[in-house]
Amino acid sequence: MKFSILIANYNNGKFFEDCYHSIIAQTFTDWEAVILDDASTDDSLEVISALVKDDCRFKIFRNEVNSGVGITKSKLIELSNGDICGFVDPDDAITPDALKSSIDVFKKDKKTVLTYSSFMKCDEHLKPLEQFKSGMQVVNSDPYFFNCPVHIVHFVCFRKDVYEKTEKMNSEMKIAEDQDLYLKIYEKGKVKFIDEANYLYRTHSGGISQNENLPKSREYFAKVIFNAMKRRNLTTINGKKIPEKYSNPKEIYDLLEYQNSIPFRIMKKMKILFQ
Repeated sequence: MKFSILIANYNNGKFFEDCYHSIIAQTFTDWEAVILDDASTDDSLEVISALVKDDCRFKIFRNEVNSGVGITKSKLIELSNGDICGFVDPDDAITPDALKSSIDVFKKDKKTVLTYSSFMKCDEHLKPLEQFKSGMQVVNSDPYFFNCPVHIVHFVCFRKDVYEKTEKMNSEMKIAEDQDLYLKIYEKGKVKFIDEANYLYRTHSGGISQNENLPKSREYFAKVIFNAMKRRNLTTINGKKIPEKYSNPKEIYDLLEYQNSIPFRIMKKMKILFQ
């Protein structure tokens, strides 16, 4: 079973060394690292090429024009040759057992289509600050699961052959294209939480999903949820009608407000316990 580490790079050459060292330190050794540079304007390609040198496990590609993270990640999956895929941002890093922990789950249970772990929030120098508190197992095979609030986030790994059976990544969902992908794969089988902080998430001013991008991320995530509702042929949620067309994020998030109630949370825990 081969693992494809997928890296979409744009102007993150100055951070890539940490990412690189975390990859070559993996205890699971049957992997490839596929890097697609999205027409960076910094010296990313020079830095990355100098680090990987002649290591044939690293494959470097470049978009001729800047295409955006959604299109770039979609291309990365197409370029990969592994059975299992997982995205690692070039400014982040993974722990030594990150790949092994995931591969072990996939080998043990063929019905598992996606694994995810917790992650450690770090400062600009990759010094750990705090662990993500919302990482936990979610209910499987639930048409009303939309990963809201977010539990599936880092380190997410999935079977490539299962991805091929979905509508694939929607690059129009910008910023929230990962969540769109997770929900589509969730619909194809079991997902498994690995209770380890296997991903080191670097916070810095240039982060794609950080700072001024947060409102945009919320907007796109609402569209992702709405599309999932339609894909699952849902017409109502908790007695409320789902709109025919998307209009605004509040309308979508209001439909899921009941999932924050104490009775719902208790029921969810019971379902997870017995699944």
